[in-house]
Amino acid sequence: MKSLTLSILFTVFSIALFAQEEEELSLNSGTIDNQFEYVIRKSNNYQQYKVIKKTWLYALKAHTLDSLKALHENLNKSQTVIDSQSKEINKLNANLSNTQNTLDKTNEEKNNMALFGMQMSKGSYNTLMWSIIIGLLGFLLFFIYKFKNSNTITREAKKSLSEVEEEFEEHRKRALEREQKVRRQLQDEINKQKNN
Repeated sequence: MKSLTLSILFTVFSIALFAQEEEELSLNSGTIDNQFEYVIRKSNNYQQYKVIKKTWLYALKAHTLDSLKALHENLNKSQTVIDSQSKEINKLNANLSNTQNTLDKTNEEKNNMALFGMQMSKGSYNTLMWSIIIGLLGFLLFFIYKFKNSNTITREAKKSLSEVEEEFEEHRKRALEREQKVRRQLQDEINKQKNN
């Protein structure tokens, strides 16, 4: 009883599915594949051949050509979109390349400095500037040392000069006194000689 019930149910479902499949297939609607399937199932058999109505073939041909035409139109539209997007991509790539070149130049200018018309990196520029500053500072310290040394020598020379001038003045005074003394003595002697 169970097997009979199952077989009846199976048969009913199979017929329902087949009927549903038959209802879905149509020559005037559905996909091209469904239309071909409709023509194949509805055509008559003759030995190993299928006999198909000419009207069905012409209808199937017209539907196929319409589908191909629609596919070609979609393909042409897609190709047009692809071409325009390709042009836009090329344009964007060119802009990106220009932007990258500008960025590279800007970075190079940012990382380099011009000194006496020559481009040099910031590190080299800093090294050169600090070398010049240290060199000038060294020269300044050298000249300060030389100035102090010269100033000390000048003070000593002035001091020695003033001492020599004082000695010379004392010597002159003594020489003047001696000369006056000698003149007095000479005058005394002349006076003695006259008196004698």
